[in-house]
Amino acid sequence: MQSYGLTLMLKNDQEIVERYKDYHRHAWPEVVARLREIGITQMRIYLIGRRMFMYMEAADGFDPDRDFPKLNDLPRYREWDELMRTLQERAPEAKPDEWWAPMEEVFDLNWK
Repeated sequence: MQSYGLTLMLKNDQEIVERYKDYHRHAWPEVVARLREIGITQMRIYLIGRRMFMYMEAADGFDPDRDFPKLNDLPRYREWDELMRTLQERAPEAKPDEWWAPMEEVFDLNWK
């Protein structure tokens, strides 16, 4: 199992924040299935203000550079992603080529 922490911002509009939360309470089944198909076994998104933190676990051998692009092979997933991007913006810490910016893991209770 591999784990990842990523961050992203929602646009600075409370209505957009609420819409984003509602979309995720009713995530499209095809999107959820596609995430699982590419090897993601667990995904949680946390929100404070408009900053999001995503915790994700993936099967051993998962390669973000290789496997994330496979999501877009499904037209319904592309539609979801395009819709979500209308509500989101990159975190200030993101590099120019990043949308969800990867975070550095600095502690794991199981390391000790």
